[in-house]
Amino acid sequence: MRLIIMGPPGAGKGTQAAFISEKFEIPAISTGDIFRANVSEGTPLGLEAKKFMDAGEYVPDEVTNGMVRNRIAEPDAQGGFLLDGYPRTLAQVEELDGMLADTGAALDAVISLTVDRDEVVARLLQRSQEQGRADDTEEVIRHRQEVYAEQTEPLIAVYSQRDLVHEVDGLGEIDVVAERIHTVLRGLA
Repeated sequence: MRLIIMGPPGAGKGTQAAFISEKFEIPAISTGDIFRANVSEGTPLGLEAKKFMDAGEYVPDEVTNGMVRNRIAEPDAQGGFLLDGYPRTLAQVEELDGMLADTGAALDAVISLTVDRDEVVARLLQRSQEQGRADDTEEVIRHRQEVYAEQTEPLIAVYSQRDLVHEVDGLGEIDVVAERIHTVLRGLA
């Protein structure tokens, strides 16, 4: 299965990606993990990304695209994968389309975790206090929600036109949300 998981910051994408990865025996591929791996390994793309990351800037699409292309070409991703955090822009959607076309593969589904914005803000503020993240203020969290709405939600519309989007209620106990996702994915298998 080739999947994407989407949802605003704090929706539980990373947590659910781990469950999906285990259940369907596919790698969960997070752009954050890819960036860290490439930086720690000192790859040319990692060194390029580090310049932007150290400056607190977004890593440019061409660097991100190259890392994702390399990662999904690895042997463990040949039978499928779950992308978390990619694509984030319409240009990245087009790039991913090209990557998949090059291998003769296609996406099977996009899981869109839907959540109440105020509930997610409360969840992230609690996590911030528990983990001592002083930079995760309500203002910063709400700004990230707005950036997601502006930049990433349009991708859901693109994938909806392709009949790939499956909205899943992301609120509730972790195992309940996981079961909702598995029910959707079992229907596709």
